[in-house]
Amino acid sequence: MSRSAQRLLGIVVLLVAGMLSLPATAYALDDPGTENWIVPVQLLAMAGIGAAITVALPGLAREGAPTRRRAMTGAWWGLIAAFAGVVVFWIAINGYSGA
Repeated sequence: MSRSAQRLLGIVVLLVAGMLSLPATAYALDDPGTENWIVPVQLLAMAGIGAAITVALPGLAREGAPTRRRAMTGAWWGLIAAFAGVVVFWIAINGYSGA
C-alpha cells in the first residue's frame, strides 16, 4: 500500500475512532463514582489507538522512523483525532450555533 493510501486510511480510521471514543467511554463509565474518568480514559484510549494504527500503517510517520518513534507519533495523532472527533461530533449534534 502506498504512503498516501496509508495516510488516508489512517486519518479516516482515527477520525471515526475520535468521534466514537467519547460517547463509548461515557457509556462505559457513566456512574457516579467514575464520571470524572471519562475524558482521561478517552484520551488514553485514543493515544493507544493512534499508536497502534501508526505502527501498523507506517505512512503516518516519517519515512524510516523506528517503531518506537512511530508509536509516539501515533499517540499524538490519536490525541489530535480525539479533539477533532469531539469537534465534529459536537457540530453534528448541535449544529454550528452550538447548544
